[in-house]
Amino acid sequence: MPYPWLFSAKTDLLTFGGSAVLALLLVVLGWPLGWLEKETPDWLWVVSVLLIDVAHVYATGFRVYFDRAELRRRAWLYALVPLLAFGIGAALYSEGASLFWRTLAYVAVFHFVRQQYGWVALYQAKAGEHDKLDRAIDWAAIYLATIYPLVFWHSHSRRFSWFVRSDFFEVPVLAERVLAPIYWTVLGLYAGRSLFRAIRLRQSNPGKDLVVATTALCWYVGIVGLNSDYAFTVTNVITHGVPYMVLVAWFQSAGRAESSASPVNRQPGWRWWQFLGLLWLLAYAEELLWDCGVWHDRSWLFGPAWNVGGWDQVLVPLLAVPQITHYVLDGFIWRRRSNQDVGQFVASSGMSMTVLKPPS
Repeated sequence: MPYPWLFSAKTDLLTFGGSAVLALLLVVLGWPLGWLEKETPDWLWVVSVLLIDVAHVYATGFRVYFDRAELRRRAWLYALVPLLAFGIGAALYSEGASLFWRTLAYVAVFHFVRQQYGWVALYQAKAGEHDKLDRAIDWAAIYLATIYPLVFWHSHSRRFSWFVRSDFFEVPVLAERVLAPIYWTVLGLYAGRSLFRAIRLRQSNPGKDLVVATTALCWYVGIVGLNSDYAFTVTNVITHGVPYMVLVAWFQSAGRAESSASPVNRQPGWRWWQFLGLLWLLAYAEELLWDCGVWHDRSWLFGPAWNVGGWDQVLVPLLAVPQITHYVLDGFIWRRRSNQDVGQFVASSGMSMTVLKPPS
């Protein structure tokens, strides 16, 4: 019986396993070189933050704003979300920068956690796994794989932040101590259940197991195991951004042949180099505005700082619009019930496609 891969065996292994291995190898490499004790080196910032983290946000554009058929289908939604993002962001920023960044940080955290849950949910659907107990174990494992490290972060001082210093609340250490045994018990239960099913029942879902294992390992190493900005950056960004870009590239090009029965009149696919080139161009343009207008950290890459005066009240919320739009629209564009073409991809037998949100 073939395994229920989402893309294909090779693509799944490279997407989830490969991104995790790369992140962990960079951690190992950084240890003897002293990078774990310093802020993220500039070269790594360019690769991980600029070319992966910021770029993957704009991948949503290929799914929505560069796809005329999709854009026409829900024009009001796709027009209103950026406008509301700017309006709400400007209102929050007017009440204080700390409130704005804290709110954005928690919205981002929710998005990161839900993405991992979404991968697991689609592996369940692809394999036809409907047993309530098994699904509960899966959900508990993937949620605790992400939430326990976050609780640890909230209750222990860390040398890194999500966006800016102190953008998370502090909670008592007791919260982490109570959750820790639950975390290890659930992960142990998940591993034991998967081994039992593989050995005794001859039933296996290696892609789902890979997602849970790499999520647990990378989130633990990056947040709990190592108090390092460098380690957190590589384990957090690479394993999140790379799978999303693979998803969008696959959906918009390689998988289009499978949607020939779709009622949506889709546009011709983009080549991978066009896809990445445009993402990187947009990411560079955004970061140039952030650095020259707000951060003033990398003049060697973006040029001298600008004196924006009081315009930061407009500039900061405006530059956050792509991120917020990405977070919000992901709750709509990958749902199978409301996106028939996505449902057909997920159900296809030859070239299978995944989504980032659980099946509706």
